[in-house]
Amino acid sequence: MKKDNEIFYAPGILAGYNFLDDIQSSHCVRVLRHSAGDEINLVDGKGGVYSATITSANAKKCEFEIINKIENFGKRDFHIHIAIAPTKNIDRFEWFLEKVTEIGIDEITPLISEHSERRKINDERCEKILVAAMKQSGRAYLPKLNKVTSVKDILLKNFKSHHLFICHWSEENEDLKNSYQKGTDTVILIGPEGDFTENEISLAIDKEFKPVNLGASRLRTETAGMVACDTIHFVND
Repeated sequence: MKKDNEIFYAPGILAGYNFLDDIQSSHCVRVLRHSAGDEINLVDGKGGVYSATITSANAKKCEFEIINKIENFGKRDFHIHIAIAPTKNIDRFEWFLEKVTEIGIDEITPLISEHSERRKINDERCEKILVAAMKQSGRAYLPKLNKVTSVKDILLKNFKSHHLFICHWSEENEDLKNSYQKGTDTVILIGPEGDFTENEISLAIDKEFKPVNLGASRLRTETAGMVACDTIHFVND
């Protein structure tokens, strides 16, 4: 695909004529100076990549007509879900969102642990970061951002058929790269800077989450999230 500022995000594209939202329209018409008849590339966040022709270059509601579609662009045969504690410094959590989207992730759950220093995030801002990272990296799938969830609540969810891990550093834990089975869907829990409590680790193990390390070093939360995502890709590649 083209460079990121030439890729537009348009969820819910239908056959025939469609419109960019006001932000995408303004960028297309006012910033990039596109006019009627120009060809643009779009993604729908669900694996669809489109070529389209602008039919009305309105800076508030740019109309386009689909001329070509590629389905399941970059689709993987495994699903990555990382549930991670938002960092006290929100910039670091936003960095995590950007980097794992570039690497390739399917689902993210902001996770609240007993040791969490941040318990709220700006969902709208986080979504914008995910969209920008998807476009920048030339991907067609937008990660699903779940609502903030407690450790206890996420452990109640049914993750049948998923390979389950909880990351916390211990000399007794096997590394994730040696524990994960290629081609399987996975859920990975990553705690705050103060780590999970012993009770949370015990509850996770009772729910069949396997404790793992991410190497020999103790990593920052956002670094651990990126390394976990990259490790799953490394094993599968």
